[in-house]
Amino acid sequence: MSELSEEDERILSYLRNRAAGGKRYFRSKGIAEAIGLTAKQVGSRLPRLDEHSEDVDIEKWSRARSTTWRVTPE
Repeated sequence: MSELSEEDERILSYLRNRAAGGKRYFRSKGIAEAIGLTAKQVGSRLPRLDEHSEDVDIEKWSRARSTTWRVTPE
């Protein structure tokens, strides 16, 4: 497994904390605003982070105006 960048760790930490609190659906833009990245930076990393994370499952859920991701604790 490759080492995760600091940005990857920030994304995963945010998702872990929010999912533990009961939130399940996220938009890249909302994650980006909360942790200081762009929506494009977040959206491009989430599919890869799903493969590297053992404690949350990240699934592309829908794409209306922007992509929604479903995150569930494993």
